[in-house]
Amino acid sequence: MRVFVDLNWFFKKHWRAYASGIAVLAVVSFLSLIPPRVIGEVVDQIADASLTPSALVNDVGLILGIAVVLYILRFLWRLLIFGTSLKLARQIRFDLYRHFTNMPASFYHKRTTGDLMAVSTNDVRAVQATAGEGVLTIVDACLLGGMVVVTMAVSISWQLTFITLLPLPLMALLTSYYGKLLHRRFAGAQAAFSVLNNTVQESIGGMKVTKAFGREQEEVSRFAKKSADVVEKNMAVARVDALFDPTITIVIGSCYLLAVAVGSFFVADGAMTIGQLTSFFVYLGLLIWPMLAIGMFFNVVERGHASYDRIRAVLNEKSDIVEREQALDFDIQGELDVRIDAFRYSPDGANVLENVHFHLPKGGTLGIVGKTGSGKTTLLSLLQRTIDVTEGDILLDGHSVRAYQLSCIKDAFGLVPQEHFLFSATIAENVAFAKPEASMAEIVAVCKLAQVHEDILRFPAGYDTIVGERGVTLSGGQKQRISIARTLLSDPTLLVLDDALSAVDAKTEEAILQALQTEKRERTIIMTAHRLSAISHASLILVLADGKVSQSGTHAELMQQGGWYKEMYERQQLESAVEQGGNE
Repeated sequence: MRVFVDLNWFFKKHWRAYASGIAVLAVVSFLSLIPPRVIGEVVDQIADASLTPSALVNDVGLILGIAVVLYILRFLWRLLIFGTSLKLARQIRFDLYRHFTNMPASFYHKRTTGDLMAVSTNDVRAVQATAGEGVLTIVDACLLGGMVVVTMAVSISWQLTFITLLPLPLMALLTSYYGKLLHRRFAGAQAAFSVLNNTVQESIGGMKVTKAFGREQEEVSRFAKKSADVVEKNMAVARVDALFDPTITIVIGSCYLLAVAVGSFFVADGAMTIGQLTSFFVYLGLLIWPMLAIGMFFNVVERGHASYDRIRAVLNEKSDIVEREQALDFDIQGELDVRIDAFRYSPDGANVLENVHFHLPKGGTLGIVGKTGSGKTTLLSLLQRTIDVTEGDILLDGHSVRAYQLSCIKDAFGLVPQEHFLFSATIAENVAFAKPEASMAEIVAVCKLAQVHEDILRFPAGYDTIVGERGVTLSGGQKQRISIARTLLSDPTLLVLDDALSAVDAKTEEAILQALQTEKRERTIIMTAHRLSAISHASLILVLADGKVSQSGTHAELMQQGGWYKEMYERQQLESAVEQGGNE
């Protein structure tokens, strides 16, 4: 029942629809009481031979008229109650999606894609059922059940009613116990489904790798184990679920047995007529649904309760990146002053970055190089404030990055990540993702800057070519350059290229960098690269080693200093010369 308290915000918002639906349900329950009374009177008239054809026609017409009205009203309450529950599902999905888009990268390190998908689908459906079927069953059970019991007691016999309904408290106790048991088991089943969902997502996404290593059978076995776990946990739910109907059936049977035994005695003793006993049995038949509804109610509500707990656990996770009150709201020009004394991902963890200090003027180019794991991507994340500095600060145009509104930072930075993601849409739509209102001329212009325009024209459909899921129809270099074009279309003040030219050849790389340098827009460029030729033109180059700046300066200065940068640059130049010689 606590889930109804948790969803109180929704019921308050849509109380008119629920109140109208409950009012219609009350009318339906009241009208449902009339046919049994009419049937009882007809039976008595038959017994004393007073029934006339005209009276029978009137009685049948009344019952048919009530049936038509009930048909219309039952359609109406379903529209009011079930229709409103759909709004709850829509609101929760919207809240979840908005929450997903506002959470930092650390959130997605803890939560798998499969788990988030399961929460957004299965769990939302379970909560929707609570606001629909759950409300219906408990209201209908109370309204119809209460009216039937009162009618039986007042118009027929309160003694017979009391005796007949003696088994009901036992049913209430058992169904309540089953509901609590179901809550625990259903939560486990949903968690298992999340794991299975994530397994499927990973398997499909990594199918090329699976086939390349010939691991199809192992992946099938892994899926079979996860699937078996889901089945086992859902069977545990089903075993509890299966207890409701037999329990209620036994209780209903006991009620009928008591009604037959005691009711027959009352008729034989002259305390009631055969027609009244017939009406009593018809009313008792009407009580079957409220009894079943109570079982359904506990079933639906406990599932919804478990699912809403999972949804709230996701929504209650707070972002590590918090915007200050009265944060700065103006355009960032691109001057960087970095004063990172230390950064670590956890309070008790080791420092990932230490003593990283540098200044980059507006319109400058920063190159960041180093071995794998030296801290390059972490530094980029700190600059964009997807994570916060542990000790020290980062200044943008003289103000702390923490002082700006998050929207200002997002607008200022344009990122081309290592892993390029394209949507299953046309090339033009993928490029225009950053600026949906962009004209075709603007799209073509940035594609020319990214040196991908000629490649696009070679496709039969040109810019209308569907790239497929994650850009499967394109080469790695084409995906990288389309990602660069997409970022350039957003016209960022600070362009971040996180090893974004690794999949293109040296000639194309040089052409892209030359285009960016000669572009009229004065933008600050921040690049990480494994190929040092990509950053040789930079106004400042940082060499990171174990999270510290081991060397810094321009390309010429670093070549004079010697050390890791010079050795790596000369080695790469030699390798490039050997490759070119081998191709001639």
